[in-house]
Amino acid sequence: MTFKFLEKLSQDFSELLNDKEEYNVIVEVDHKKTFTAHSAVLRYRSSYFNKELTNTVPNDDNNNFKTITKPDISAQIFEIILKYIYGGIIDTENVDSKTLFELMIAANKLEFEELSLKLENHLIESKASWLRTHFSFVYHSIFKLKFQNLENFCNAIITKHPSIIFKSAEFTYLPESTLLSILNQDDLQMKELEIWDYLIKWGTARNHDLPEKLEEWSDENFMTLKTTVQQCLPLIRYFHIPSSDVMVKIKPYKKILDKQLWNDLKQHLLLPDRPVKSIILPPRLILTQELPARINEPFSTIISEEHTAMFSSWINNQPTSYSSRKNPYEFQLLLRGSKYGFAPRTFWDVCHGHANTIVVTKVEGTNEIIGGFNPLAWDKTKYGYMKTNKSFIFSFKDGNIQNSILGRIKNTQWALRYSNCKDEFGPIFGNDEFEMYSGVSDFTQDRQNWCRNFVGTYRCYGKPIRTTNDRFSILDYEIFKVVNKCP
Repeated sequence: MTFKFLEKLSQDFSELLNDKEEYNVIVEVDHKKTFTAHSAVLRYRSSYFNKELTNTVPNDDNNNFKTITKPDISAQIFEIILKYIYGGIIDTENVDSKTLFELMIAANKLEFEELSLKLENHLIESKASWLRTHFSFVYHSIFKLKFQNLENFCNAIITKHPSIIFKSAEFTYLPESTLLSILNQDDLQMKELEIWDYLIKWGTARNHDLPEKLEEWSDENFMTLKTTVQQCLPLIRYFHIPSSDVMVKIKPYKKILDKQLWNDLKQHLLLPDRPVKSIILPPRLILTQELPARINEPFSTIISEEHTAMFSSWINNQPTSYSSRKNPYEFQLLLRGSKYGFAPRTFWDVCHGHANTIVVTKVEGTNEIIGGFNPLAWDKTKYGYMKTNKSFIFSFKDGNIQNSILGRIKNTQWALRYSNCKDEFGPIFGNDEFEMYSGVSDFTQDRQNWCRNFVGTYRCYGKPIRTTNDRFSILDYEIFKVVNKCP
């Protein structure tokens, strides 16, 4: 029988990390923050540090000490890694998704394969919503690194929604290996001609000396483009491009194709039943959208029809509430946090361009409902204060419509504020009189939402909707678009 005392071993080595007597390595990370460590531990725990220590010259003032500089790793991330090196423990419970992602990147660079893979799988399994919300950032961060599972996760999204990459400003900066990975997808949901056009765009963008007008290209210019895209050319499904498009779009670039391929392509257009020597790849699979089974879900998990009738009366400045049966407005759900995720960026991406919206939140630990009405369009490209005389904020202390507080806008210049930090701030009404905010990109996690209870000139709305300035988390939130039933 073998007894393993790994927990005690981990504890003892974690205490060694705090031993300032016998350390002989200094690791300097961003902003000159330094950490001390022991060369023996670093060497045996990391092949990367083993190589670094072998190639690092000892300090001039002390031959026993060596300094390693890693300016591309933050102090917060390296502190977590150092605790992992000594104790073999990573606590993800209270770490936000972005930090976990940055930790995974750092672990990969420092050749901690086990940790890197564990974090990669954890993000896919538990933080998929955050990965989708920050797709562009995630995808471009893993370009030159080995994250096969994340690459597969991202490619699965790209095949269904290719415009997320092909129409992005960063498309022409894609590494060749990444583009090859995308073009290899049999179910890439794009017309083959579009794929060809984007390949040409990618290739020409990487050769700035090519003339802008194609008629001015020399044979050398075509050879330059061919050299750039030669690995991608065999992945285009030429024989599934309509003949008219082949003559208009492919023919002008025939010099970058093998002669046999071009001759076979011309023959196929005239005599499609005659065999050719070139390999004909199968057409890409077109995914059929199956309609989900209809589920009789309630229109809201937070409010009732009676709430919407009251909202409608407030929008129309009616002295009494409409009845549910005579509500002049329809409330169309745009976003539900428990369904789409609680990241502020999700709010801006989903609600961008939508006007006449109601925000409703349910406060954690109570039945309190807090929200606001914005007649203007949410715009993720803008920031600063927005002017309107029709917005209002509200609360229902215990969720009951009989216990409502309505605060109408009185200082129209500062009715709403669109923050320039869309990864942290969601809707903001007035002078933070109703603000949805999270420093960890999740409105439910860090108790940073709040309703400031101002008095005097600082107040933009007629009444405060909460009696306390305490910050709070939410259980769920919803955004409804208010639409006139009889326009």
